[in-house]
Parts: sequence; C-alpha cells; structure tokens
Amino acid sequence: MLSDILHSIQAKRDHEPTVISLGQVWVDSMIKVPEFPVPGSFMNAESIARSVNGSFAVLEAASRMGAQTELASILGTGPWSDMIRRALKRVNVRHTGITNKGLDNGLRLVINDGQERSFISAPGAEVRTDAHTFDDVHPKSGDVVHISGASLMNTGAVAVESFISRPECAPDVRDFRIVLTPTSMMSTVNERLLEDIVLLHPIWVLNRQQGRAIADRLGIEVDETATMRVDGGFDDSMSALCDGLADVLRAPVVLRAGSRGAWVRRHGEPVQHIDGFETKATHIRSAGPTHTGALCALLANGWNLESAVQIANAAASLAITKGINGVPQCPTYDEAVALVTKALKDAEHAD
Repeated sequence: MLSDILHSIQAKRDHEPTVISLGQVWVDSMIKVPEFPVPGSFMNAESIARSVNGSFAVLEAASRMGAQTELASILGTGPWSDMIRRALKRVNVRHTGITNKGLDNGLRLVINDGQERSFISAPGAEVRTDAHTFDDVHPKSGDVVHISGASLMNTGAVAVESFISRPECAPDVRDFRIVLTPTSMMSTVNERLLEDIVLLHPIWVLNRQQGRAIADRLGIEVDETATMRVDGGFDDSMSALCDGLADVLRAPVVLRAGSRGAWVRRHGEPVQHIDGFETKATHIRSAGPTHTGALCALLANGWNLESAVQIANAAASLAITKGINGVPQCPTYDEAVALVTKALKDAEHAD
C-alpha cells in the first residue's frame, strides 16, 4: 500500500522534537578474510575497516532525517570512546549521558569470509550501568525514546528496568513515545524485565527473526501453513506474525522485511502492508537501524505511524544503495521523500 504521505499533518510541538537513545555504542573492526581461519593458523586479511556501531546507526539516521538527537548512555575515555565522540559530533548527536573516566568503550571484531560473519565482543564502559544511569533522562512531550535489544541482555538491563519503572513512563500517563527494537536472543532476557516491557506498550519495531523470537518466548501461536505453499507464502506469513504479535503485546507492531516493506498493526486494528522499494546493492550490515532511526525521527516530528513507516522503508532502501564498505548510509529526509513521491507517481501512471 502506498498512501500519499505529502498530505500528512505534522503535530505542533512546544519544543524541539528529540530522539533519545538509551542504547549502547561501541566500535566495530570489520575484517574481510578469504576463509575463516582454523585455530593456530596465520592468515592475511583482505581488508579491515572500523566503524561506530550499536545505537549510533539509529541516532545517525534520526539526525539525517531531521530530528534533534541525544545519546543518553555511557561513554568512556580512550581511543574507542574518542572515535565515538568524533562520530557523534559529525552527525550532530549530543551525548547527554554519563562519562566513565576510567574505562574505554568496547570493541567488537567482525570476521567476514564472504559467506558468514563471526563476532568477538569485548564490552567496555557502555555496559557498566546501574539503576541510576538514566536518572537525568527526562523526556518531554512528543519526544521519542529508543531502547535497543542489546541493552536488555547484559548489565544495561538494570538501567533500562529502572527507567521504564518510573511513574511517568506508564502508558496511560506518558506523553512521549517509546520505540523498542528487541533482540533475536529474547530467551536471554530476564523474565521480569520482559514482563515490564510488555506492560509498557512501546512501539515494537522488529524483523522476522526477532518477531519469531518474541513469539516463541511469549508462547504466541502463529499459523505458519502459508509458508508451506509452493510460492512460499512469505507475505501471508508475515501478516499472520504481525497479527499475532499485536494481539498479545497489545501495542503497535512494525514488522519489517527489507525490500518487501513492512507490516504494521495497531492493537485492535487490522494489519496493513506498507510497500518497500527494490534494491540491488550488496551489503554486509543490516539497514534495520536506518529504518528504526528514520521512523523515530518522523514520529518525533509528528508523522503518524503508517506514514512514518513508509518514509522509513524508502530511507532503508536508499541506505543500502549508498552503503560504504558494506555499511548502509542513511539518506536525507528530502531524498527519502523524493523516492516515495516517485513511487506514488509511478503507481498513478500504472493505473
């Protein structure tokens, strides 16, 4: 479905809309090898590239899509933290969180043999959180708070639990939105934290793997018979998964699937399929964070959920075509809107 987003009305704000991330940030060192090395062997890498990862990609996308952005999580001191600070400054993201003066941020090695990627993580300051880490985070009306799956799996869970337990975060009183991108490793998330997150009724933004992980963890039964058809039944399967998740979570669900677009359902309403955009470029990192960041920015600027998803679909598609060293690069708001506008005109001419 393509709706004419150009007629959406942005809500009026009495302050600058802000996307606030509670997510962790670290440095990736991506190593390309001809094949995965066997233990004890020596091998020359074909290439190596370093980039800032974690919630940085979400904030970068939100900033490029026109929102004011803040990183509220911990940064350390050292070469990796310095690299992160430079990257944040380059994309106009303010760090409003705590500084750990005795520890650097973490490093993650990503070994890519052209077939699979393997990861070795050495966490740092970003995971040294406690119940007071987000004491100074006070979202205002219309803001969007993003919580990443990585923050639910380690000591970051303590800080997230403390934040969402505040009275002002309760769904019946809060005047800001919470967007959650869960992890595919939901089996490792603390049961109490998961229950509190479900009761929070955030906007769940996830891919199929993450959606299946949530369904399995919560015992949500999803009809998978469509996937057994000759044509694969992918769209029907995604629609059923989105439907089942929204029923149990009782919250908005955005289930994305790359060029196939996204399935969106608000609790109590039918599932909507928002068309995606074909891409042909090869990339080694998902454009999911770009999609999430764009969505958060548009929500902060007053767009309704369905229209925001439509532009986010376009932003993710363009990010892949603009990728550098296999890392998607988020386009500007104008570039994303131009792609949607072109698709609308093409659809009109086709009719």
